[in-house]
Amino acid sequence: MRHPRGITLVETIVGTAVFLLVTVTLYQAMIAAYRAVRLSRIQVMVAAVANEQFEFVRNMSYADVGIVGGLPSGKIPYQQTVVRSGIVFLLTSTVRNIDDAFDGTLGGTPNDTSPADYKLYEIVVSCDGCIGYSPMAFTTNIAPKSLETSSTNGALFIQVFDANGQPVSGANVTVTNASSTPPFTINDVTNTTGLLQLVDVPPGINQYSVTVTKDGYSTDRTYAPSSEVVNPAKPNGTVALQAVTQMSFAIDRVSALNVASVTETCAPVPNIDFSLAGSKLVGTTPDQLKYSNTFSTDGTGLLTLPALEWDSYQASLTDAGYELAGAVPLLPLVLAPNTNQNFQLIVSAKAPRSVLVTVKDASTQLPLTDTTVRLVQGGTDVTLITNRGFMRQTDWSGMSGQADFVDPTSYFSSDGFLETQSPNGDLRLKDPGSGYVAAGELESSSFDTGSASNFYNMQWLPNDQPPAAGANSLRFQLASNNDNATWLFTGPDGTSATYYAASNTNIHANHNGDRYMRYKAFLSTDDASSTPNVSDVSFTYTSACTPPGQVLFTNLGAGTYDITATRAGYQDYVGTVDLDGNWQQKEILLLPN
Repeated sequence: MRHPRGITLVETIVGTAVFLLVTVTLYQAMIAAYRAVRLSRIQVMVAAVANEQFEFVRNMSYADVGIVGGLPSGKIPYQQTVVRSGIVFLLTSTVRNIDDAFDGTLGGTPNDTSPADYKLYEIVVSCDGCIGYSPMAFTTNIAPKSLETSSTNGALFIQVFDANGQPVSGANVTVTNASSTPPFTINDVTNTTGLLQLVDVPPGINQYSVTVTKDGYSTDRTYAPSSEVVNPAKPNGTVALQAVTQMSFAIDRVSALNVASVTETCAPVPNIDFSLAGSKLVGTTPDQLKYSNTFSTDGTGLLTLPALEWDSYQASLTDAGYELAGAVPLLPLVLAPNTNQNFQLIVSAKAPRSVLVTVKDASTQLPLTDTTVRLVQGGTDVTLITNRGFMRQTDWSGMSGQADFVDPTSYFSSDGFLETQSPNGDLRLKDPGSGYVAAGELESSSFDTGSASNFYNMQWLPNDQPPAAGANSLRFQLASNNDNATWLFTGPDGTSATYYAASNTNIHANHNGDRYMRYKAFLSTDDASSTPNVSDVSFTYTSACTPPGQVLFTNLGAGTYDITATRAGYQDYVGTVDLDGNWQQKEILLLPN
């Protein structure tokens, strides 16, 4: 006789899990469908709101089509809110005078003396409380009914570049003329070529205050003479009658500077006071710096400055108990845009009369290692040797197959498409007789830094390549390790997908702590009659916390000292240094033989 079989615990759990899976899937599908329908309804409402605003503007007189308190001046609010079905929308309006090329342009050929041909009205509808919605922009052209008359105004063209001279699109530009009747402010953005054209603006001498910025970017602006900026380096703009005034501004992505105050043995030193000053000026006679500030590292000897503009920075200690024994990398610190730069302040306890000596190559400005620096006065005779600073290769005319960098003219491997001996000292694509080959690559020998090191900048010469060769015709990747055997080549973001394409680029932090380094050069061309070339490849580094190319002399007496610097391959330096304070710097440039 068979007994009825019940449901086991396992079957119950499995059945429940399947039921929950199906239920959750259906619920998520319903939510996604609901959101899609709601977003579609919102977009329909946005289009309706924009059309309503367009109809309102079309029914205005042409003279009234402008922004309240802006230029062209009119009766349209710069921002306003509307509510539809309980949803709040923000409307941001922009009106631009357009100089159409059909009848010539102001300052062009032919010269259009009435450049405000028509108006472009743009409305951007945003909704902060709408999930998944992105602001939508709508535009329309509005033309006058009557013929144009000669303008009594001018034009202001604002061009925005980045640090490399490339146009910056979407930059936020604020133009204010407080002296006009009535005063007005224009808020607009640059186009895809980094240009903002303001047509039919009132004439005025040094009346136009201009500020340019962008999210995540630095700020550039004009200045009016004041007690803060007596003689502005970039004064407020001038607009002349029936003329075009062009102004240029430079902004780029801000960078982070990670400051660490440490001893020469890498021990952190907390609460070190220091000052940091850039080299860009906002005023002259006297010079007034755009950036100058004082800081203090925290209790662990660290400080992050998250939003610094690209510039050349000088740092100096203002601390009561410590003085600067060196910096890594060397001062002045060149901070590139959109980088995360580590910066070490090497400090030592204050001592009577100290001098920090920095020795550089006169042509490359790179720090020189193994330089003997001697300071002599009376019975005082002190000799110190600078630490290593860079490794460099300037010739590839030797043989391939060299694993370690012993012969400075040899390398590890090449694909055979690079010319290494014609001329000696240069690296370029081969020409088999029918023009240069399309691409070639070379892998260097292993550079031994002697110990675990931190790497800073990848550099090469020449900096510029023939335009005909194409963009990024010369690129590099780096690989490092501690076993001198495992080589994974990567670019500036630490992956194999990117390349170092600009000289003096920061080396990715993944290489820090390694002893051995190799580079791989990639040359290519878009034109068989043109080739990129390399004459010099180098990288800067420091072992542990010893500053490259620097030595600190301490506990010296007052007076004038004879100072000499000698290094193999360079002309000897002979000079003097006057010690008239507790701490000072001395820079020595050595000339190659």
